[in-house]
Amino acid sequence: MALDAKGSWAGANILSVEQFDVESAKRVLQVADEMRDVVKRQGASDLLKGKLLANVFFEPSTRTSCSFQAAMLRLGGLVVPVNESSSSSKKGETLGDTIRCLECYADVIVLRHPVKGSAAVAAAATRKPVLNAGDGVGEHPTQALLDLYTIYNELGRDLDGLAGKVVTMVGDLKNGRTVHSLARLLALFNVTINYVAPESLQMPRYIVDELAARGVTQHETTDLDAVIKQSDVLYVTRVQKERFESEEAYNAVKDSFVITCATIADAKQSLVLLHPLPRVGEIAEEVDADPRAAYFRQMENGMYVRMALLALVLGKA
Repeated sequence: MALDAKGSWAGANILSVEQFDVESAKRVLQVADEMRDVVKRQGASDLLKGKLLANVFFEPSTRTSCSFQAAMLRLGGLVVPVNESSSSSKKGETLGDTIRCLECYADVIVLRHPVKGSAAVAAAATRKPVLNAGDGVGEHPTQALLDLYTIYNELGRDLDGLAGKVVTMVGDLKNGRTVHSLARLLALFNVTINYVAPESLQMPRYIVDELAARGVTQHETTDLDAVIKQSDVLYVTRVQKERFESEEAYNAVKDSFVITCATIADAKQSLVLLHPLPRVGEIAEEVDADPRAAYFRQMENGMYVRMALLALVLGKA
């Protein structure tokens, strides 16, 4: 369901970036600004007092899981964490039945699941809003929104000014749900996108074709040096070991691109260097001191964006 930029989002699901247009994306960013102000000014509020989040994670997570929990707690709500090892999915319970159980206790459900399309399955099983926190190699819409919020903050806080900017995505683009969602979301803002990956890990053809049909300028290459100087945003992703069928196949590509200080020495001084994290060696720790490294600010922004989304789908923003 597309999201109305001006109407209420109470009860809405957030399953895909395809639900967003320019104005509804702007609305999320505006509410995220309000949430950041609340945290900076007073630490917390009681906006969602009495509301309960079921935080359901069937894959490991640090940032997404913790930021959703922190977002709910900062807004005065409660959280019930659920993971695969402690749920009845270990006994063979279906995802639909798990969600039907949780809707009895919770007002909103956040789901991370290893199977593409699982968030839509969950949403069909409940009347409560479901937020997709990553469904296999499918999408990660809340990550894309926090990435957009970070780019917006780092590049002058003007979404209209993103037109003509060059975004270069590097790493495991085949399996990286973060880039699948971000590429689609950035297509709203007339950017150029470079895809830099080993041949075996290129962006899925269906996404490239979809964006081409929308008029997005895209380039595919295995040579980062060829595009680094023109890039305004460098979005680095890890090669996802858990998606490979063998250790040998993973080892063959895992160190294809490693960002060091030398890598970005000739890049723009205004470059925004992002990573959804965790990293496993694809950005050297020496880069952390470079002011262009925005991935820790990106991590913080995740809480503000998720506060905004929780408030919106619970009818409080």
